[in-house]
Amino acid sequence: MRLSRIIMALTAGLAVVLAPTAAGAAQPQPALGAPQPPPDDYVPKPGCLKVNRTTIKIGETVVLRGTGFGPNQTVDIDVSRAPGHLTAETNAAGQFTVSFRPTEIGNYTFTAAGCKFSAFLKVLPKKKHDGGHDGKDDGKHLPVTGDSMGTPLKVGGGLVGAGAVLMLGSLVWRRRNRFGMGSPR
Repeated sequence: MRLSRIIMALTAGLAVVLAPTAAGAAQPQPALGAPQPPPDDYVPKPGCLKVNRTTIKIGETVVLRGTGFGPNQTVDIDVSRAPGHLTAETNAAGQFTVSFRPTEIGNYTFTAAGCKFSAFLKVLPKKKHDGGHDGKDDGKHLPVTGDSMGTPLKVGGGLVGAGAVLMLGSLVWRRRNRFGMGSPR
């Protein structure tokens, strides 16, 4: 009786959780191939600025991409650190790309004139060494941080051997007593 009530409660709970999903799926969906006109309250988004990678190491180059600007115009980009200012020329579609190589370690913020959002970049220092191998960083070796596995394996093997000797000794001791060869009781 209790099990049937538990199953009934779980079923009812699943029905409540899944009902909104089923209701949303039942709504009529627009055809995939037909272009849809924008809604009446649609406002085009302002220009947008993005970096291709948000974290790099010093000496690497990032690409700033801007979209949504006017065609064939000059866009001023403010940089929070040195050099402090960049400019870019947009194409006929209002897009631009600019390469940037930072000179300092730290966080950079790029803000384009006419852009509502900023782009962020974090610059990290270069890796100092590869962990003491051959001096070349091939990415295949990890640095040595502890002892080899030889010592723990030897200790473990010794403990297993000692346990086996003790177990065999107890079996021999029992058999010896069973045949009357041990001390009398």
